[in-house]
Amino acid sequence: MDVMERFIKIMEESENIIFFGGAGVSTESGIPDFRSTDGLYSQIYEYPPETILSHSFYERHTEEFYRFYKDKLMMPDAKPNRVHIALAKLEEQGKLKAVITQNIDGLHQLAGSRKVLELHGSVLRNYCMSCGKFYDEKYILQSDGVPICSCGGTIKPDVVLYEESLDEQILQESVEYISKADVLVVGGTSLVVFPAAGLIEYYKGNKLVLINDSPTRLDNRANLVISGSIGNAFSHFQ
Repeated sequence: MDVMERFIKIMEESENIIFFGGAGVSTESGIPDFRSTDGLYSQIYEYPPETILSHSFYERHTEEFYRFYKDKLMMPDAKPNRVHIALAKLEEQGKLKAVITQNIDGLHQLAGSRKVLELHGSVLRNYCMSCGKFYDEKYILQSDGVPICSCGGTIKPDVVLYEESLDEQILQESVEYISKADVLVVGGTSLVVFPAAGLIEYYKGNKLVLINDSPTRLDNRANLVISGSIGNAFSHFQ
């Protein structure tokens, strides 16, 4: 039995699957992977992306932050790909219990997934730092410079920036789902961004599946490692 046959068998035999995904899940939708060779981190900007996407940079250089944010992180025309669609179908069948994602693009929900835990927030939600009023992504994209609320306050994306803490409730819910999972599929993530990557440690089962283009620090602990396209791996479940 080859690797893909084993993966299909594991998925078909389980009724309690959790999926944990990173940037590689959305690359087929045209959203760049920060750490790939042709991703955001290899391009040249006035400031490194890690700096621009930090809380302190947002506060000191808000206009420069938004220039980068609108240009590189907001992809209003992006559509769900075969991974998003397959995961939504697995949830509809009652097999997949939750998607835990590091992505901020909202494509899982657009594909039809209902239980999505967004560790790093979403570009689809934005709020006024003064009054708390929420705005959608269209308002941000149509704003010139820094988006301003009707009350005069500055609008901030509901996205976890560097130097900011993850939402405790989402973290706790993610831990609960992972710790009770029969199968944990981890895909499209290099597992280097903490604390999100540390959630894998809570898995207690013996069906840990890792799907990634390049090796990760947990490959030697996985029960099954699939090297290559995560889209190809999930094409069977579309």
